[in-house]
Amino acid sequence: MGQRDAILVPEVSQHEVAVRQGFTGTELLLFGAILDPAGRRAGESYDIVVVLKGPSQAIRLREKEQVGGIWINADSTDFRSAPAFFAVSSTRPIREIVDERTAAIFEFGTRFIQLSPSGIIESAEQRRFAEGLVDLRRRQGLFSEDENGVRLSEGVLYQARIYLPSNVVTGLYTAETFAVARGRVIASAEAQVRVEKVGFERAIADMAERRSLLYGALAVLLSVGTGWLAGRAFALI
Repeated sequence: MGQRDAILVPEVSQHEVAVRQGFTGTELLLFGAILDPAGRRAGESYDIVVVLKGPSQAIRLREKEQVGGIWINADSTDFRSAPAFFAVSSTRPIREIVDERTAAIFEFGTRFIQLSPSGIIESAEQRRFAEGLVDLRRRQGLFSEDENGVRLSEGVLYQARIYLPSNVVTGLYTAETFAVARGRVIASAEAQVRVEKVGFERAIADMAERRSLLYGALAVLLSVGTGWLAGRAFALI
C-alpha cells in the first residue's frame, strides 16, 4: 500500500457476543474515524469498506443430482479453510471503488473469498463449488453484501451495521476496515469480536468436546428416559 496518508481508528459496539438459550441474533455496530497522521481530519475524500469474517473451518461440499426422480450425492470437494461468516459493507458499490484485482486481493465481496481446496481441483469446478458455498450460506444468513451499508459523516466518522444471525458459529471474528482513495487501499485497521456460548449451552458444548463419552452416555439416558416417560403418559390416558 505504500506510505499511508490516513489513519483509521476503528471500534466495535460489542467485543464479546454471548450466545445463550433463546439467542435470536444481534446487530454489531462497526464505527470509527479517518484521520491524518497528526490526528486531524484527513485532507482527502475516501471510501470505506468493512469486511467482517468469522472463524475459518474445514468443510466438505456435496453436489446433489437427480437420478430417476431421486436426489443422490454426486461430486464433492473439500475446503481446508472457509469462513463460517462473511459480510461486506461499503459506502458505494465495490465496482465503483476499486478494480477487480484489488477487490480480489482484499476480499471485497463474496465472489472474492479466498478458499483453500484440498487436493487438485480444476478451476472451473472450484468456481462451481465456491459459488454453491456462497449461495448456501447466503440463504442461511451467514454471507451478505451491502453496497451502501457504510455511512460516512463529514468525511471523518464512519459507521456500518452488520447483523449476526441466531445460527452464527462461535469463535473469533475479525472486522477489517479499509480506507480507499483513487482506487487504492490507503489505510487499513482491524478489530476483533469473540462470539461464545455461555451458561448451560457452554456447559453442554464443553462436555461434548472434552468428555464425549460422558456426553454420549447422558444423551442415550436422556433419550431412553424421555421415551419411558412418554410411554407412561400414554398408558395412563
